[in-house]
Amino acid sequence: MRRRPVALGPLEAMEKGSPRNQHARLCFLASLSAFFWILLLYFHFVVLATSPTIEDSVASQPVKLESPFVIVDSIPAPVTDPPTEKEKPSPVKPVKDMAGEKLMAYPFMRALRTLENKSDPCGGRYIYVHKLPPRFNEDMLKECRSLSLWTNMCKFTSNEGLGPPLENVEGVFENTGWYATNQFAVDVIFSNRMKQYECLTNDSSIAAAIFVPFYAGFDIARYLWGYNISTRDAASLDLVDWLMKRPEWGIMGGKDHFLVAGRITWDFRRLSDEESDWGNKLLFLPAARNMSMLVVESSPWNANDFGIPYPTYFHPAKDEEVFVWQDRMRKLERKWLFSFAGAPRPGNPKSIRGQIINQCRNSKVCKLLECDFGESKCHSPSSIMQMFQSSLFCLQPQGDSYTRRSAFDSMLAGCIPVFFHPGSAYTQYTWHLPKNYTTYSVFIPEDDIRKRNVSIEERLNQISPEQVKIMRETVIKLIPRLVYADPRSKLETLRDAFDVAVQAVIDKVTRLRRNIIQGRTEYDNFVEENSWKYDLLDEGQREVGGHEWDPFFSKPKDEQRDQSAEAAKNSWKNEQRDQ
Repeated sequence: MRRRPVALGPLEAMEKGSPRNQHARLCFLASLSAFFWILLLYFHFVVLATSPTIEDSVASQPVKLESPFVIVDSIPAPVTDPPTEKEKPSPVKPVKDMAGEKLMAYPFMRALRTLENKSDPCGGRYIYVHKLPPRFNEDMLKECRSLSLWTNMCKFTSNEGLGPPLENVEGVFENTGWYATNQFAVDVIFSNRMKQYECLTNDSSIAAAIFVPFYAGFDIARYLWGYNISTRDAASLDLVDWLMKRPEWGIMGGKDHFLVAGRITWDFRRLSDEESDWGNKLLFLPAARNMSMLVVESSPWNANDFGIPYPTYFHPAKDEEVFVWQDRMRKLERKWLFSFAGAPRPGNPKSIRGQIINQCRNSKVCKLLECDFGESKCHSPSSIMQMFQSSLFCLQPQGDSYTRRSAFDSMLAGCIPVFFHPGSAYTQYTWHLPKNYTTYSVFIPEDDIRKRNVSIEERLNQISPEQVKIMRETVIKLIPRLVYADPRSKLETLRDAFDVAVQAVIDKVTRLRRNIIQGRTEYDNFVEENSWKYDLLDEGQREVGGHEWDPFFSKPKDEQRDQSAEAAKNSWKNEQRDQ
C-alpha cells in the first residue's frame, strides 16, 4: 500500500520550496521596496515643493516702508476710500526719464497728474483741509475774551473775523465792505476764506497742498503774559503730535502742509526754555520746520515762514466794490506831499521815528497824526484813512518790529509808501508785491535819516509829478491782491490776498515735488540764514551772492533774533498806540 504524503505548513513550504519560487519572492519584495522609495521621493520633491513654507508666507506679506518713497510697482496710488474686493485701485504708472528708463514713483504722483487734465479747472489746485479737533480753532473763539490782555477780541471775531461794520459817517469809506478789523485777525479770516475756496477736496491723494486750520496766533495770544513755557507750548506740541499720526503727513513728512498765524514770526520762535524768554517754540519744532507758516511778518533768516499782508478795513464782497474804490482813489485831490501816523520810540535808541516826527512837524507839506496811549485819532479808522487819502507819500518806518499794518492801509488809500528798511516790505511780501520796489514805493535807508539827517521833503520833491502819477497807479492796481475779500462771498475775476497766498503755496509744493522726482534741489548750496535773498531771485536763478541790503541783515543772527524777540514783546505793549 502506498503511504499518503504529509501536508507541510507555510513556513516549511517556504524553506523547502523550489529555487524558482524563492527567486520570484525576492523580485516581489524588491519591487515593493522600490515603489515605496519612489512614492516617498515624489511626495518630497513634488507635493512639498509646491506648498508655501513659513518663510515664503512671511515674504509674501506686504512690507511697510519707513520712507514715503516707493518703487513703481510696490503699491497702488492712494485713494480717499478703501477699495472693495471687486474694485482694486490701478497701480501708479511708472514715470520715464528722457532715456526711457523707469524712475521712482511717489505717493504724490496722482496729485501731480491732475495738472495734465486740461478739462478740470481745479487740476493742480486742489486743497485738502485737515479736520482738526475744535480745541485747535473753534474752541478759542468761544473763549474770545481771553485772546488779548488789553483788547476784547469778541467783537473783532464777529462777521467771520472781519469785526463790526464801519459806519461811513464822514464819507471816507464806501457804504458796504468796510469793517473795524483787528490787525491780528488773519487766523480766522484766512480759515473762513478757505471754506469758500473753489477747489477743496476730501481726497488728499489729489491735493496740491494740505491746509492746517490751527489758530496759531490766537493760541499764543492767550498765554504770552503770566504763563509758563509749558502752557505756551502745549497746543503746538499737541498739534504736531496729532498731525504726525495722520496718513497725510507721511506722504511728504509735512512739506506739503501749511498753516496761518496772524502774528509776527518772533512770537513763535522762543530761543530757549528759560521762563523769561518770549513766545512759544512752534516754528522751532522739527515737524513744524517742514511745514510752511504764513505770518504777517516773517524771519529773514529762516525758510519755513512766509509774509502775507496784514488785514485792512476793506473786505469787498464783489469785484465791483473794488473797481469803484480804485476809481475813487485815482480821482482824489491830495494836498499833502507826505504824512506819518505813529508814536515815537524813546526807549529804542536805533529808532528813527523821533527824527521823522520832527521833520514832519517842521514841514508845511507834511500831515502828522501823533499816536499815544489813551484816546487818539490813531484809533479811528476814518481819521487814518482820511489822512492817507489826502497824501501823495506815506512814511512807513519800522515799528517795534520790521513791519506795520499802516503800510497796507496807506496803499489801500492810493498813497505811495516810503520805507526805510528792506525788511519792512521788500523781503517780506514777495508773493504780493512786485520785486522791483521802485515801481510802487520810495526807499530811504535809515542811516540817511539817522546819521546824515537827509531831508525827506527834499528827497520826495525830486520825484517828478509824472513819475508820481505812474507810481500811484501801480499802487492802486495792487489793491485787490492786498485785501482779504469777505469770507461769506467770493470775487469773480480778481484775486485777493488769500488767493495769491494759496497759489504761491501750491507753486512751492509743486516745485518741490518735481525736484524730488528729478533728484535735484531748487537752489545750489542753500544756506538758510540767507533765506531773504532766495525770495528775491529771478526765475531760473539757483544761487545767491552779495546784495545791496546785506548791511541791513548782516549782524550775528542770534543778536538779531534777540532784538526781534524784544521787539515782539514791545509790540504788545505798544499795540494800543499805533499800528
